[in-house]
Formats: sequence, structure tokens, C-alpha cells
Amino acid sequence: MPALTHLGAKGEANMVDVGDKAETTRTAIAEGFVSMRAETLEMILAGDAKKGDVLGTARIAGIMAAKKTHELVPLCHPLLLTKVAVDIEPYRALPGLKVTALARVTGKTGVEMEALTAASIACLTIYDMAKAADRAMVISGIRLVEKTGGKSGDYKSVKSGASS
Repeated sequence: MPALTHLGAKGEANMVDVGDKAETTRTAIAEGFVSMRAETLEMILAGDAKKGDVLGTARIAGIMAAKKTHELVPLCHPLLLTKVAVDIEPYRALPGLKVTALARVTGKTGVEMEALTAASIACLTIYDMAKAADRAMVISGIRLVEKTGGKSGDYKSVKSGASS
């Protein structure tokens, strides 16, 4: 098992020194799900939520969150992101919504945390925007789906996130 990179010799938390790493293009994709009553999903898709455009607001919230990841997760480096995209689509099997977030950078460290943060905050925003109609919504399956670039190489999940 690989060593944890954020621990010092005595087990103390440290920010990883990426100064000597090569700059490469790095991309990460994360996903999350918000399950809800079928009526709540239809309300959101019809644009009838009392707070307004649920999907548009959640998309913007996810993008904004990715840009602030280093302020939220203590040992993350601030990154000059070159791309953040958040896609939200109906996932009728739940029923609910599937959130997919992509983050990209050309830099010395990966963007997994930025993609995960974007997906998480987009899901939380969906909950916030629709909670008046359905407080029993469940956020689940937030995970890294894929990452490319960097010293550790590429990663692609083989399991389905909707069931995790």
C-alpha cells in the first residue's frame, strides 16, 4: 500500500511539496447523486421550484466551489483551474439527479479534490433549493470516476456510483 503523502515523519499533517514536480495537464471527473420523490424530480425539471432554477444554480455553485477547494480542504494547493464543468441530468432509476463534475488544470498537482468538491456542493445546492418540497432527499455516491495526468498515472473507476 502506498504511503500517505500528507503525513510527515512523526505522523503530523503536512502540505505536500510539489515544487519539483513536472507541470502536466491533469483532469478529474467526479459524480454524485441526489435521490428524491418522483414528484420532486418532475418539479425541478419543470422549473417550478419555489427558490428558482435548481439545476442552473447547482451548476454555478459547483463551479464556484471547485475554485475555492483550497479554502475548504486544509492541505489542498490553490490551483489555476483551466476548466470546470458541472453536468446535471435526470436519473430516473433513483428517481433523482446525477451530478458529474469535471476539473482540469495544467500544473504540478491533481484536481481530484476540485472535481469532488464541485460534485458535492452541486448536490448540496440541489438539496437546499428543493428541501421545501422534499426533506427526505438523499445525497449519495460521491466519488472519483476518473483522473488523468500526473506522476501516479491514470485512474478509471470500474464500479457504478449509483449503487455505492
